Amino acid sequence: MIKYHPSEQILQSYVQGELCASLSVAVSMHVAMCPQCQQLTSQFEASCAHSFAGEDMELQGDENWDDLIAQITENTMFAEDPAPAPLEIEVKGEQFVLPSSLQNVGLSGWLKLGKLSRSRLNLGDGKLHASLLHIEKGGSVPQHTHKGFELTLLLSGTFKDEMDSYVPGDFIMLDGEHEHSPVATESCLCFTLADDALHFSQGLSQLFNPIGKLIY
Repeated sequence: MIKYHPSEQILQSYVQGELCASLSVAVSMHVAMCPQCQQLTSQFEASCAHSFAGEDMELQGDENWDDLIAQITENTMFAEDPAPAPLEIEVKGEQFVLPSSLQNVGLSGWLKLGKLSRSRLNLGDGKLHASLLHIEKGGSVPQHTHKGFELTLLLSGTFKDEMDSYVPGDFIMLDGEHEHSPVATESCLCFTLADDALHFSQGLSQLFNPIGKLIY
């Protein structure tokens, strides 16, 4: 069961179109995987629709909002575009189907560091780094904290750290107050978003701080 979700403030900003592209993509993927947040976004969308139309708008006769929405959605004047074929990627011999939100996003080549592989996503958000991160079963990211914020959306597989265990759909927001060392209990694929480098905090891994941006 998904335990970690975007805040209601983030969901409201998503519905209102106020998020940057990278965060909007992350929320879109989470909502597609999470019935709880699907219900919340539907409520926020309905609230926004009422606010946009204005509380003083009068409906004719027995019309109500549900009737109007049904009439709009039943309009057959415009043919729907066929759904694109699922986009599959291969990482170290494993096949993954990417969420529809990433269908048209450019991927860089894979940088491979031991059991970690990372591909940058071209979302044009300046210093925000959006990536796909693949961790082989048993692989880990050394103990670290964060100079800025780090969002991890687990797309496939499972991993754990000192705080909890995570399943597909978990939306995990961390910052400099958190320190952890994620370990893949199953081979996993994550969408990650960060605005600064990792800061490795223990042992020999601290030698990798100059290249912390390569992972996230």
